[in-house]
Amino acid sequence: MERIVFMGTPDFSVPVLRQLIEDGYNVVGVVTQPDRPVGRKRVLTPPPVKVEAEKHGISVLQPEKIKDPNESEKVLALKPDLIVTAAFGQILPVEVLEAPKYGCINVHASLLPELRGGAPIHYAILQGKKKTGVTIMYMVKKLDAGDILTQVEIPILEDDHVGSLHDKLSVAGSKLLSETIPMLLAGKLTPIKQDDTQATFAYNIKREQEKIDWSQSGKDIYNHIRGLHPWPVAYTKLNGEVIKVWWAEKIEMNESNECGVIAEVGSDTIIVSTGDQTYIKIIELQPAGKKRMTAEQFLRGTKLQIGEKLG
Repeated sequence: MERIVFMGTPDFSVPVLRQLIEDGYNVVGVVTQPDRPVGRKRVLTPPPVKVEAEKHGISVLQPEKIKDPNESEKVLALKPDLIVTAAFGQILPVEVLEAPKYGCINVHASLLPELRGGAPIHYAILQGKKKTGVTIMYMVKKLDAGDILTQVEIPILEDDHVGSLHDKLSVAGSKLLSETIPMLLAGKLTPIKQDDTQATFAYNIKREQEKIDWSQSGKDIYNHIRGLHPWPVAYTKLNGEVIKVWWAEKIEMNESNECGVIAEVGSDTIIVSTGDQTYIKIIELQPAGKKRMTAEQFLRGTKLQIGEKLG
């Protein structure tokens, strides 16, 4: 039976690894990122894929840099016939890419060549797309540019956010992999070259991208908030203090206000003006140093005035 090495790190990768195991493949090793400190107490925490692999008694490698020849040699020593990756988080060196008989294939959460890079789910929502999907493709030296083996489309609903879409794509990716590997091993797939002229990129989200720009349209701000939910979470500032905006709705109002101005305050309502006639109703927020709360809970302890400005 073919020897498969799986490489992945976060929650997105777990259903993919689980599917390989359920399908009865000979997973001879798992490669994932090193354990990292998490939370305020900086507790050293293993990646979700490591936890899943150890449940099944699969040996785990955790290279800090897989490009280090000493580390890549450990992967090659597993003698993989096929390497499957899903959100591994490191670029593979050429000697690893070229070693397996059936190549290295990646489960990528976009409809390539759209949204190459490490944050395709975030950007699909940030850009207001109506659909995205999963692509399984050969890995090459160039970022997410390998030939496509299979793809599946997934619609993006109006109330989808990164968390919900992440879960849908993770399941869809594991199912697609289950269909793809038998055809790949049987030589029944015809790889399709990507059209590089149509490529777009979804690089990791930077801190400055998390801030809400109230001069944008209400639709764009709504996409911004759900495109960063539940991580890393959009934020704004009130009187110089950071407030994370966890969730919101967009509503229509026949009023005209300066962008970012609080247009209406009720016992459980905070409505903010935007760059057009669509307003943002803040549903959940988190002041600096406090827990996530509803707008109603926030307003019990904080007096907001109509006309105050977020920015």
